[in-house]
Amino acid sequence: MIDTLAVHGYRSLRDVVLPLAELTTVTGANGSGKSNLYRAFHLLADTATGRLIGSLAAAGGLSSVLWAGPEQITGAMRRGDVPIQGTGRRLAPVSLQLGFTADEFGYLIDLGLPVPQQQGQTMFGRDPIIKRELIWAGPVLRPAATLLKRTARGFDDVGLPPWASVLDEFADPVNRPEVAAIRAVVRGWRFYDSFRVDPDAPARQPQVGTRTEVLAGDGHDLAATVATILESAWAGPLQAAVADAFDGSGVTVADHDGRFEVALTQRGLLRPLSARELSDGTLRYLLLAAALFSPRPPSLMVLNEPETSLHPDVLPALGRLMIAAAKRCQLVVVTHSAVLVGSLVEAGALHHELVKPHGETEVADQGLLTRPTWQWGSR
Repeated sequence: MIDTLAVHGYRSLRDVVLPLAELTTVTGANGSGKSNLYRAFHLLADTATGRLIGSLAAAGGLSSVLWAGPEQITGAMRRGDVPIQGTGRRLAPVSLQLGFTADEFGYLIDLGLPVPQQQGQTMFGRDPIIKRELIWAGPVLRPAATLLKRTARGFDDVGLPPWASVLDEFADPVNRPEVAAIRAVVRGWRFYDSFRVDPDAPARQPQVGTRTEVLAGDGHDLAATVATILESAWAGPLQAAVADAFDGSGVTVADHDGRFEVALTQRGLLRPLSARELSDGTLRYLLLAAALFSPRPPSLMVLNEPETSLHPDVLPALGRLMIAAAKRCQLVVVTHSAVLVGSLVEAGALHHELVKPHGETEVADQGLLTRPTWQWGSR
């Protein structure tokens, strides 16, 4: 289980350390930093898949994702005695740092820009490079507990290109079991926030069906995933979740000569409704149910605003669906819905509210005694 997520220098997240539980909810007003937290979490997962630099480029480059405020927000700035302003010169190097702690290990990655001499030697001088990667044993980074420390040149006698993470380039379970362990943990995470439910959404169209245990991020293989679940031990729970949300309805999959299409059976109707006939909210609920009842559950799943398009009456059923799923995998839910949060908190979920009092995202009511211990170290 992931115990702590830490982000330093990502857009509005100047320095956020967030404790996580088996089921965690994150709320906050528009612009408070929920999406930034989700994207930073997703970026951390990209370290183990080779997509880190590409994801940063897609977001506009390192300069577009760096903390946008002053390096330090003084007490006078917080009180309103002086305006929030920079110092005129940098006190620390440009840095984006991401990290987490799990049951036995911790991991940290520190991204920065190449030195000016290197920038003139390549056409990729604006690409960020990895300044540090650390893996340690236990909950807090300490020199004595450090198992691996990588610089831009590599670690020990292993050379690595400065744009490649050790989690993606190096995995030796015999000589470096800690790298293999962290790599396996991070590659087991799943993120869902971009389900398409518009009239032209792939999930509404018949698709070639093959056995699919994990729903794709955009949900295009919904029919194949549902068919796989219906032939697994999770067929009953899936049907119960659909019936709970839609008054006894059931989900089926039609086979059109090898092309699968989802359909919904409803009380009083003489034929199932195909995916093309379903409302946006109904289709989204089926997508969420297929993701949460995967026959191969992840170690961690993060959902961003799953309540979008759903009627408030369906949210309690969605909450029950998430509570059931949290018994199989760690679940983090980023949401605006007070109804959904209430049902999850009532079931024991850890709840965080994000606020942004001075342009900086903070965890509400988090103080020195409630903030998890975290050390970033130095280059």
